[in-house]
Amino acid sequence: MQLNGKTVVVTGGSDGIGRHICLKLAAEGCRLAIFGRNRERLDAVAEEVRAQGAPEARAYAFDLTDAAALEQAAADVVADFGGIDILINNAGVWHKAGPLDSIPAEMLVQTVQTNLTALMQLTRHLLPSLRNRGEAAVLNVASKSGVVAQAGQSVYTATKYGVRGFTDVLKVDEAETGVRVAGLYQSGTNTGMFAKAGEEVPNEIFTEPDDLADVVVFMLSRPPKLWMHEVRVEL
Repeated sequence: MQLNGKTVVVTGGSDGIGRHICLKLAAEGCRLAIFGRNRERLDAVAEEVRAQGAPEARAYAFDLTDAAALEQAAADVVADFGGIDILINNAGVWHKAGPLDSIPAEMLVQTVQTNLTALMQLTRHLLPSLRNRGEAAVLNVASKSGVVAQAGQSVYTATKYGVRGFTDVLKVDEAETGVRVAGLYQSGTNTGMFAKAGEEVPNEIFTEPDDLADVVVFMLSRPPKLWMHEVRVEL
């Protein structure tokens, strides 16, 4: 896919992996719709990507777990940009690792709603626009936890296995529509996700988000006869 001029929605774009994906796509000449909760950080990223070369960048601040706000944001972005070409579902939260009964009930619900339910809802809202673009893509940034069962991650892993299953079926369902679907399954990444959940981990040994963003650009920019529907990134 030729990325220059494409309109891309990136969820969780205010920091971490999402921010770096936005910066890399801006350098490719993409127009960016950046979704996240923090208006101040989103506006800062939008300014960064415009400086990096994006011909247009808009920030949409709302809570992904608010179904009504999510539907409105999807409608707004289609109206603002006249349609979209690429959806990158990147947003996610982490719960502190431990036995299932150590995970607070509200954290369990938040993890499922953010990592899985909102991802499916947003994809559902934007599919009609994607199908109208001739060539389009949905890329779900999942996690190694969608492939490998790891102790203490019961709820997080459940959401990521769900994303993997959703991705695999969506790929089959959209095979004849021109919407290509892919999943990225990465090991730990050096972001603030763990710290937000009060988890102390050796972030310095993990994949750098800037490098992971390069993988995203590589996946999306393959020629028409070559599509990487599943990529696993290991340390």
